[in-house]
Amino acid sequence: MTQQTDAADPRFSALPARPGKIIAVHLSYASRADQRGRRPADPSYFLKPSSSVAASGATVERPHGTELLAFEAEIALVVGRPARRVTVDGAWDHVAWVTAANDLGLYDLRANDKGSNVRSKGGDGFTPLGPGLIDARAVDPDELRVRAWVNGEPAQDDTTAGLIFALPQIVADLSQHFTLEEGDVILTGTPAGSTVIVPGDVVEIEVDAPTAPGAPTSGRLRTTVVEGQVPFDPALGSLPAVDDTQRAEAWGSAEAAAAVGGSRHGDGSDGDVSTRSSRSPEETARALSPELRAVLDVTPVAALSAQLRKRGLDNVTIDGVRPTHPEMKLIGVARTLRFVPNREDLFAAHGGGYNAQKRAFDAVEEGEVIVIEARGESGSGTLGDILALRARTRGAAGIVTDGGVRDMDAVAAIGLPVYSRGAHPAVLGRKHVPWDVDLTIACGGTTVQPGDVIVGDADGVIVLPRAMAEDVARAALAQEEEDAWIAEQVAAGHPVDGLFPMNAAWRAIYDARESTS
Repeated sequence: MTQQTDAADPRFSALPARPGKIIAVHLSYASRADQRGRRPADPSYFLKPSSSVAASGATVERPHGTELLAFEAEIALVVGRPARRVTVDGAWDHVAWVTAANDLGLYDLRANDKGSNVRSKGGDGFTPLGPGLIDARAVDPDELRVRAWVNGEPAQDDTTAGLIFALPQIVADLSQHFTLEEGDVILTGTPAGSTVIVPGDVVEIEVDAPTAPGAPTSGRLRTTVVEGQVPFDPALGSLPAVDDTQRAEAWGSAEAAAAVGGSRHGDGSDGDVSTRSSRSPEETARALSPELRAVLDVTPVAALSAQLRKRGLDNVTIDGVRPTHPEMKLIGVARTLRFVPNREDLFAAHGGGYNAQKRAFDAVEEGEVIVIEARGESGSGTLGDILALRARTRGAAGIVTDGGVRDMDAVAAIGLPVYSRGAHPAVLGRKHVPWDVDLTIACGGTTVQPGDVIVGDADGVIVLPRAMAEDVARAALAQEEEDAWIAEQVAAGHPVDGLFPMNAAWRAIYDARESTS
């Protein structure tokens, strides 16, 4: 039968009470061991705080600035009466209930604690349990099943027949070392199929006993991933960090980190992901006002260049790049991405999985322009059609790269303004290592900082420092109106001498026109 018990705290609504301790098994399924390439001779364990428990239907934060939050579908055992030095044959008598668990883990922090998993597995909401309890008396511990779905798609499916260490053995082994008390929870490990989840993903996990009378089930444990807003404080402790080892472990394998990671996050080859990062207040504040955007929309890049020169800024054009759509205006706020020259050992560490290139295209917000430092190296692509599609889907204003573009016809067909040095069929790794995002870069011979205003038209691309963008834009628009009037006079037959630029006499005529209009 299935039992549901409530506790005062809604986090523990699926349990008889708040657990005194939560013990988790590191590696227990043969399918997972085969995936990891190592099979333990004996079970090993770690502890999770009871504050990590969450109920079905709750959200879990992927902490701000992190990448590798992974789910793990598990069978959870709830201890019904104390167990100390019990035998394998008698161990199951001390288990009162069985339910579903999601042993969430943040691989960005896993190396920091060297196996204890305190921070990587102990976060608030990192142990969803429930929603229902299955009476342990009604099921055979060797015939339980655990399954998981991500966004409705099957992700994990295994039974306790696939365990390296049977459930009673785990209970008996733990009881050798300390007393298992009533209400304690044991997480019994996850089978193959655990992988990375991102904000917007919904994970469902169910434990059942399909061969038992009535086929009792825990029901589906549902958890939705959201993006955290508060960054870690570097003054307090070690910060999240990832490398290819952690990416491979989180995604399930090195191949999955490269292939699955790429297809879910967009790497110029295939796929997409339903995540959207939230803007910080600082990012929201730097967004262009509708009024400034309207002025820039009717102001040519050449006019902006002239006004910047008057203010002493000559090195503000991104040189050597041409547009896929000369007829389209590019206006937006810079979001930067840096590539460094390819070096095989560095590409091995930084080029695969969810690398800086993929993160940049997943993080770009509406109205932003991805500006890429490729050192003017056009001997490979720096993006392809899938990344361009990802940028358009997220509302990006356009892309500027001083490198090459793959799949140029397909990129152009997407309809997003893209400026580059031209087409090239080679993949990124021929010339570049994706290195970092959201930092000051050099693109086409000019410095670009995150938040700079980027404007492009058929003449090229210019960088407006954010602090002077409005003043420059309005002055350029005024100059355009003046130049249009001068053009009318030239068309009427007047010589350019004294008119362009205007001398005092012509200025007086122009000003008089302005005052009477």
